[in-house]
Amino acid sequence: MFWYGRGAGGWGLFAMSVSMVVFWALIITLGVLLYRSLARPGGDSGRVGGRPPGASPDQLLAERFARGEIDEEEYRRRLSVLRDDRGGGPWDGRRRA
Repeated sequence: MFWYGRGAGGWGLFAMSVSMVVFWALIITLGVLLYRSLARPGGDSGRVGGRPPGASPDQLLAERFARGEIDEEEYRRRLSVLRDDRGGGPWDGRRRA
């Protein structure tokens, strides 16, 4: 096995040990990443910014109010605009004043 002298020596054994630990760490990491990517339902979480898919504008506005990003006056103003505009948006031919 060791044809060239006395053997691997201290540094050779150290290098082989470290290489084996790094090798198995890479194999385990790749396995975990592969499992996590394949284990997701639908392959993608479907979330944008941590929000559940299909959240209504009212819910998003309520979340912003609850987090303190907007005050009560702005919440009520934006909520009234959302509820008045439910029939359509700027694309339905109506012009805003």
